[in-house]
Amino acid sequence: MYLIIDVGNTRVKVAVFEIDTVKEVVVFEKENIISALKKIISSFPISKSIVSSVANFSEKEMQEMEKFLHPFFLDSNTKVPFKNLYKTPKTLGVDRIALASAAIKKYPNRNVLVLDAGTCITYDFINEKGEYLGGAISPGIAMRYKALHTFTSKLPLLEANEVENFIGVDTQSSMHSGVINGICNEIDGIIAQYQKKYPDLTVVLTGGDTYFLSKQLKSVIFAHPNFVLEGLHTILIHNLAND
Repeated sequence: MYLIIDVGNTRVKVAVFEIDTVKEVVVFEKENIISALKKIISSFPISKSIVSSVANFSEKEMQEMEKFLHPFFLDSNTKVPFKNLYKTPKTLGVDRIALASAAIKKYPNRNVLVLDAGTCITYDFINEKGEYLGGAISPGIAMRYKALHTFTSKLPLLEANEVENFIGVDTQSSMHSGVINGICNEIDGIIAQYQKKYPDLTVVLTGGDTYFLSKQLKSVIFAHPNFVLEGLHTILIHNLAND
């Protein structure tokens, strides 16, 4: 069995894979990572593991993890199942590397646009030749609400809410319209840009806001909440096969 570990800025998402099947997915706070991982490996016969992190580990956490897990850490030098044409490959986030790998595995020989809706919204494009070309990064839902509150003196801090009417009739509904309607039009517009150049485009939506956004968008998409975990599993298998 393989242990797949995706460390975000505040939360950790872990999956246990048996061959290509997900046996269990666990989500917990980052500060509990060592105790939570020890609990997981006590329940499953883990043979190999991979860690992807967009956050920094303390030296103590790194040493502790090495002791009981001996994980494979994903970085810009890791072998991947696609051709990376990004002009600055060393700056490409490990989460985006994982998403491109998942796209190659799930949708081979197709043009794929992956949207990861989390803290930021990332757009990653892989063409039918298996080449990663790049994409875009924009603020996520929570970041937009926080920006409205932080950089003004009177706007409240709101949480995401579905928009029934794009015309806001008070301050709060106007903020919801600006954030949610703005994001949906951004996403639909970017998808349309790609479809104009690549008519046979496959669009994947993943990330923490997948379920919320999938109900709001007009575009036809495939929702894969665990796409990063699937991509990390693909990278681990790719490296084990090429050792």
